Amino acid sequence: MDVLSGIKKNAFVVVGRVGIDFSPEPAGTGIETAETMMVAMGGSSANIAAGLVKFGSKAALVTRVSDDAIGRYCVNQLKHYGVDATHVKPIAGEFRNSLAVYETRVENHNSVIYRNGAADFQMSVEDVEAIDYTEFGALITAGTVFAAEPSRTAAFRAFELAKAAGLPVIFDVDYRPYSWPSPQVAEKVLSRAGAMADVIVANDEEFGFMAGGIEKGLTKARELANSTAAIVVYKMGHLGAVTFVNGTETPSGIYPVKALKPTGAGDSFMAGFIASLAAGRDIHDAVMRGSACAAIVVAKPGCAPAMPTEPELEAFLAAHPGPTAPGPL
Repeated sequence: MDVLSGIKKNAFVVVGRVGIDFSPEPAGTGIETAETMMVAMGGSSANIAAGLVKFGSKAALVTRVSDDAIGRYCVNQLKHYGVDATHVKPIAGEFRNSLAVYETRVENHNSVIYRNGAADFQMSVEDVEAIDYTEFGALITAGTVFAAEPSRTAAFRAFELAKAAGLPVIFDVDYRPYSWPSPQVAEKVLSRAGAMADVIVANDEEFGFMAGGIEKGLTKARELANSTAAIVVYKMGHLGAVTFVNGTETPSGIYPVKALKPTGAGDSFMAGFIASLAAGRDIHDAVMRGSACAAIVVAKPGCAPAMPTEPELEAFLAAHPGPTAPGPL
């Protein structure tokens, strides 16, 4: 499989949740003293899809939403951003869309996530089998889809169907402990998903988690790059990243900014990275542009609303003094 040729088709099927975000306003306000909130679309997969569309890519989301006003809000927001919501289906009953309430501040940051009876976990095998994968060039998902059934089985089925149709699988490990029944289940399931992926993006803690210890994370990333994955990006926060491809290891720095919040960086990185590969940029340049997108988002309120367009990214790169030197491995 030629992973890059699939990505360059610039049409992505994105599997996973869409939710709603509340953020106290103005920036710096704590949740417990908030009087007004900014409302925005959230959810890792939805954020990635919105970020891709802002760069001119096509993206369709596959998930379930609650059959109520919040679910309709989520669908309306996807349409607002230009994400294809054809495969976003309502689920009746007591299932609800996820809600994230997070502060636009770094110090003493609080983030409260409501995932009780999450609608997106009701995505079924039938949902992913209803998709014509030949319409797309690649499949993208984040690890939360694997945290519960029936979504877990459905997501693995989507991986199988995508690969059968010749699509590369792009996987952001995105480990969120609160979504999983236990760390042991998560380690086993995420490792299985990682072994099926062609492109894997995760931070040092997530690779370490899959390997059984953070000190083993870099070795795990290297093993995946040397066995099943074509591209592996090992993120190390403020120390930058290491990209593994074709037997090479390329370290990279970050674009320092005054962060307003710690949320949204990973989703924005993925959108910028994949959109840059789709545009034909080399892998190192794509990683740097993804890093710049992450910097832009942490310096603004909101996640999906803060995702940059191509002109906004170019303006940021033109004005910024440049990335840091890569950190030590």
